[in-house]
Amino acid sequence: MNKETEGTLLAFLGMFLYGIEPVVIKANPTNPLSFAAFSALIASLILWPIVLLTSRWKEVKENPQYIPRAFLVGMFGTALAYIAYSYGARLSTAINASLITRAEVLFSFVLAYVFLREKIAKHQVFWSFSIIIGLFLVITQGKAIVPRKGDLLLLLVPLFWQSGHVIAKKLPYNPFLIAAFRNTFGGILLLLLAFPSGLEFSKLAVAEGIILSFGQVIWYLAIKRINLSKATAIITPAPAVAIGVATLLGEEFTVYHLVGFVLITIGTFMVSRIKSELKTA
Repeated sequence: MNKETEGTLLAFLGMFLYGIEPVVIKANPTNPLSFAAFSALIASLILWPIVLLTSRWKEVKENPQYIPRAFLVGMFGTALAYIAYSYGARLSTAINASLITRAEVLFSFVLAYVFLREKIAKHQVFWSFSIIIGLFLVITQGKAIVPRKGDLLLLLVPLFWQSGHVIAKKLPYNPFLIAAFRNTFGGILLLLLAFPSGLEFSKLAVAEGIILSFGQVIWYLAIKRINLSKATAIITPAPAVAIGVATLLGEEFTVYHLVGFVLITIGTFMVSRIKSELKTA
């Protein structure tokens, strides 16, 4: 199995894991910052034993100069993203959260093109408009209204995620080590921010910690094999999982959600068919 195929299959597996995440975050009854901090720290507790038992920690001894970059991955990819995600989901819905955060593919095009020299084909640009239209329908619900604060916060989530991914892709560490650093640094930052408002523990933080740890490892394994923009595109249909669960739990699923989801999914699958390439000099 070649790297392109392996990366594609891993990205699809990540799609299912990330599909249930917005439902878990929306169901959290505790302080969003506290929930985010405990979730990230639980994920780190799952990952560090794997890193230590497999001797992957030795990569830190060989390249200690990259630790500050790993901190930035934790700050952008976990701390800032989680703050926007937790408060955004609370002010919006799980269905909106699952769909709006799929704008990640659009941010990935720009950041990967500028910082990773990944080639963006004309077809990618064309199908990205399908995704943009789908997102517009989800946010506005077909009405000329000012977007909810929660929806605007949710739009920041993919920007923070992709900023962290761009840094992570250039790290010489293995996926398990990157994910461990990301959740440790991000969890500590979130814990410091949560202290003033009080710490609250929820059992859902355990479930979220499991999703984070395994989801991130699978994700980093994928982007080590294929273009960041393509991997991002593949996980875009993840909202299908969230939509099914959230609807069963009583959230309203409108025709605008349906049309938006279809447009986002079509655009995603068309982009995922494009081969990963770098820009020519």
